[in-house]
Amino acid sequence: MTDAPMEITVSEVKQLLDSGDKFLLLDCRQPDEHQFANIAGAVLIPMNELPQRIAEIEPFRDAPIVVHCHLGGRSLRVTHWLRQNGFMQSQNMTGGITQWSAEIDSTVPTY
Repeated sequence: MTDAPMEITVSEVKQLLDSGDKFLLLDCRQPDEHQFANIAGAVLIPMNELPQRIAEIEPFRDAPIVVHCHLGGRSLRVTHWLRQNGFMQSQNMTGGITQWSAEIDSTVPTY
């Protein structure tokens, strides 16, 4: 299995969600950000908690993991960290939840 591309677009993530394929949509923002705006089905594990909570994502070690944050900066760092820890199918959702709101679901608030 080859490594997934580092970046994935919001439209590709929407296709993944619609397909019903098994993957983890990981929100690495803070709880207050997630409460304000979130994508249905996303699992919240804030970036700073991930090392202590890695067991929660262990079932997805060989499955696709899409990481998102507000604009894509934190999630890119998390994607790099996940890959360094053997989660080679992890990808950063380019543009974050702001891009998701602009292109996919305008009911998701922006901030």
